[in-house]
Amino acid sequence: MNASSTIFALSSGAGMAGIAVIRVSGPEAFAAARTLTGRLPRPRQAARRVFRNPKTKDVLDDGLLLTFPGPHSFTGEDVAEFHLHGSLAVIRTILDVLGGMTGLRPAERGEFTKRAFRNGRIDLVAAEGIGDLVQAKTERQRKLALHHALGHASGTIEAWRRDVIAILGRVEAAVDFADEADVARQTMDEIQPRLEDLIRRMRGALAEAQRAASIREGVKVVLAGPPNAGKSSLLNVLARREAAIVSAIPGTTRDVIEVAMEFSGVPVILTDTAGLRAHSTDEIERIGMDRTANELRGADIVVWVTASDAAADPPDDLDSVTLWIENKSDLASAVPVSGAAHRLSAKTGEGMAEFFAKLEQRVLEMAANGDSATLIRSRHKQVTASCVENLLRASAISPDHLELMAEALRAAAYDMGRLTGRIDVEEILDAIFREFCIGK
Repeated sequence: MNASSTIFALSSGAGMAGIAVIRVSGPEAFAAARTLTGRLPRPRQAARRVFRNPKTKDVLDDGLLLTFPGPHSFTGEDVAEFHLHGSLAVIRTILDVLGGMTGLRPAERGEFTKRAFRNGRIDLVAAEGIGDLVQAKTERQRKLALHHALGHASGTIEAWRRDVIAILGRVEAAVDFADEADVARQTMDEIQPRLEDLIRRMRGALAEAQRAASIREGVKVVLAGPPNAGKSSLLNVLARREAAIVSAIPGTTRDVIEVAMEFSGVPVILTDTAGLRAHSTDEIERIGMDRTANELRGADIVVWVTASDAAADPPDDLDSVTLWIENKSDLASAVPVSGAAHRLSAKTGEGMAEFFAKLEQRVLEMAANGDSATLIRSRHKQVTASCVENLLRASAISPDHLELMAEALRAAAYDMGRLTGRIDVEEILDAIFREFCIGK
């Protein structure tokens, strides 16, 4: 990938549409726009232009041209945008003409955003937010992704980073005087409250990360229970379609069946599993039960489904939220199952509204206040947890060993740099020398 080349791509959706947007970024962007249209409009002002083939002078389309001079553009480079009619023929023709120009090439996946990062327009966290925004399918996912894409999460992380660097600079400045007990003790007294406050804030962000994961990745709801309890029927009712095969024969479900749903803007992965029973000589059924056990280990919410003719207590080792329901309440011989919190019938619909409301409540509780979370990806959590460990290590070091404290703080600063993609030695040096007096 040559960062100095000029790139172009269709930036709107593929396929026939009313409008198509083609973006060009790089040193030759304005020259390419001028070649196609004859003259450029004022920066950031849309102007109607006729787009012509530079070789044949044939009219290719009549549309709008916008220009965004660098560095104040999305990529930090000169950017031109062509707003054209969205026919496949127009798009293909314009892209072919751009591809024939010297110094221009088609953009690779994510390259516009990558250039924005490299040119300091956004950091890694904001770049990931843009990627999530493009992929967002629900309203809550849109809000969470936009929170990151607009740089709000980056602002919080940048404040952490500045605090780490400032504390590190204070300790580094005192290292040369480490043999003077008063200097070391004064330094510790000054930075210890700042360290504790920073650790508290970062731990708070880690605690809310799971709520954000529920929005970004979806809440995993697993239907489990003994064979023939009606799990597949319940799945079909919740999914409002025949997603699973239903049969009176126990053990019909042998594999995991997943259905994507949405509860008030929160994505949900509803999973039907093979029935669990103590003894089975059927090898295929046993494989299915092993897969059920794996699904239970990764579940956020377990709906334990039983019935009067298929009763069993849930396993003792479930560590997720569990809703225990009794299905088949419509059976004439149905006797209430001891321990079940809800009685319902997937066949008649009796009790389904109450059960669905309870399930939705649990899902929304898991995602509560997650729209503005700072840490939403595994990478974010891992790097932040590493930073907290280094900060704790620094806070536990004796004032007699400021050099070891500085080492731990440097590791924490490096973690913050990994999180945002900004590792700047000059900032650390500035923080160190800021402690010196004028004239020193």
